[in-house]
Amino acid sequence: MNKAEILKDIIEQRRSIFPKDYSETEIPQEVIEEILHSATLAPNHKRTKPWRFKIFKGEEKAALASEMQAIYKATQPEQTFLEKKYQDIGFKINKSDAVISIVVNFSGMVPEWEEIAAVSMAVQNMYLTCTANEVGCYWSSPAIVNHLKDSLTIEENQKCLGLFYMGNVAE
Repeated sequence: MNKAEILKDIIEQRRSIFPKDYSETEIPQEVIEEILHSATLAPNHKRTKPWRFKIFKGEEKAALASEMQAIYKATQPEQTFLEKKYQDIGFKINKSDAVISIVVNFSGMVPEWEEIAAVSMAVQNMYLTCTANEVGCYWSSPAIVNHLKDSLTIEENQKCLGLFYMGNVAE
């Protein structure tokens, strides 16, 4: 296959694959680094590189799950609190081998939508690199991420656009 055919094949195979379908096996560190490197190759106006990623693995990932569950519990009125949703928050994070926070840094040099578009293209590169490496992934943007400013050390000119869940696909 030539490069165009390989690229077309990867694009056609790209799907959101959810944590329930992840295996317990670890994604090799070099694959995670390749996925993140591909993100940094996304086009961005005035070279602002507006993406900020933080990888959660192991204990940090477990702490993120607990924090997000606590935020959900604290922000939901009793009549709308769903135990299943509370449990799902922890399950999705803990079943993933790695979770990456997706944060946009607004430089003030270009319109905000351009910075968001650049981060979105970075995430698309991550999706395609995951697909090429047979790693399952998906981007989720629950409202809870707006309360993660402290654990993500989000600055005034930044906004969390969601979380990128990754795991090897169960056979």
